Amino acid sequence: MASRHEVRCINKTDRYNPHERISHIGGSNGSRWKITEEEAIQGIESGKWEFYVNQGGRVVDVIVAVSRFGHKYLKTIADGEQPDNLLSLPECP
Repeated sequence: MASRHEVRCINKTDRYNPHERISHIGGSNGSRWKITEEEAIQGIESGKWEFYVNQGGRVVDVIVAVSRFGHKYLKTIADGEQPDNLLSLPECP
């Protein structure tokens, strides 16, 4: 069974394309954690991890999506094509 983690911060790249902007996600489960987007995608796809965002008391799951160019990226289920819920999180230290 996958372990579930709340994403509370992100790090962005200098790219403008929303499908390529997130480089890391992070949070805390007793201690701070931060992993690359690639590690998060691998963890989700392997069933090791599940991630979610808490937006104003509403829990929204993070999923792996694929852009029309074949690039895998993270977004929340509630988002349309752009990963706005994740991009609106503060920067990780």
